[in-house]
Amino acid sequence: MSWVAKFFNPAHPQALAPSNDRSSSIFSNIQGYEDVNNKSLREGRRKEYAQSMDEEEEAARSPYWHCMIAGGIGGTSGDLLMHSIDTVKTRQQGDPHMPPKYGSLSSAYVKIFRQEGFRRGLYSGVAPAFLGSFPGTLIFFGTYEYSKRHLLAAGINPTLAYLAGGFIADFAASFVYVPSEVLKTRLQLQGRHNNPFFNSGYNYRSTLDAARTIVRTEGLSALFYGYKATIFRDLPFSALQFAFYEQEQQWARELVGSRDIGLGLEIATAASAGGMAGVITCPLDVVKTRIQTQINPPEPAPKSTQGPTKAVPIRAHGHGPQPSHFPEPMHTSQQRRLISTSSPSTSLRKPGAVMLDTSSVMTGLRIIYKTEGIVGLFRGVGPRFLWTSVQSGTMLVLYQILLRKMAVHPWLSDAGSSVA
Repeated sequence: MSWVAKFFNPAHPQALAPSNDRSSSIFSNIQGYEDVNNKSLREGRRKEYAQSMDEEEEAARSPYWHCMIAGGIGGTSGDLLMHSIDTVKTRQQGDPHMPPKYGSLSSAYVKIFRQEGFRRGLYSGVAPAFLGSFPGTLIFFGTYEYSKRHLLAAGINPTLAYLAGGFIADFAASFVYVPSEVLKTRLQLQGRHNNPFFNSGYNYRSTLDAARTIVRTEGLSALFYGYKATIFRDLPFSALQFAFYEQEQQWARELVGSRDIGLGLEIATAASAGGMAGVITCPLDVVKTRIQTQINPPEPAPKSTQGPTKAVPIRAHGHGPQPSHFPEPMHTSQQRRLISTSSPSTSLRKPGAVMLDTSSVMTGLRIIYKTEGIVGLFRGVGPRFLWTSVQSGTMLVLYQILLRKMAVHPWLSDAGSSVA
């Protein structure tokens, strides 16, 4: 409305005012009326600005350790809530059977529950998921708040500050959550120990046994399988998610006129932010999943100079008692299959789709677009939208609730101020 104000409040009103007294009186009344309106407008804007500054100051006073604890609990709760769905998607993506053993999401969920149960089937791999999720989200929220506040203090545009904060925070947390996701995914693929229902090629007695076996037989680097493809997807996702969330929160506070926007708007802003970020980054999720779950051609076993090569038992078929690990590495295609890490992987390869035969994300995107079109790049966008909406909604709503709960306890606030 600035052009309206300029139009009714010219720089030199005396040059426009008529010379007779009556006209002058009318002009003065109009000018006075517009001055009152402009004053009210300026006062309203001043109040809005003061309110936004107060909100930012209040948010900045939240101790970092409050944000870390609230974010850790919120993020872990969201991951655990969606773990059974993640198990189903992991089974679908890592299924080596032909034809595929699992069909739709609902039928696969019921099949795993009937054959393997809730704890050892749908919630297999929950221990490493928890061990990685809690410290990972602690690091994420601590880094995000620190980055965001310092960028805003440096005069960076708020949207850019939120984007950069989410990007930096996810990178810092990736060194924790990627190894835990590799362990979680392998345990999800094996289901129960010596699982007779799903022959994935993985068989571990426990999380500790899985970690020891992977490091001993495949090396420490195996715990970071798929790291590059994972951060290519997760860094933009986190950046967009928090940029959307912060902006929607600001709009909701202006709409309500208070920092407390109510549970309904808390859920709406959190879920929509995660859902929109999930949809936009769906092509990156598609290419990541395709790169990490495609079967590589088998490598020939190294020739031995000391007699015949010792046969290595295959742990995938479950015939009789089988060891949980091997004294020497397997030389099969399954051994080289990369692991599809990080939870919201929801894009399955269309039967008959071309193999990417590349580890480059950009090359993979071009191949999928040329062979399958825009539909191929957004395959699985519906389940991904659902997954990211529910997980983000749970995490961010709990984050805000816990921050407010901790702020009203004086001993927590005092301790937080001394720590921060």
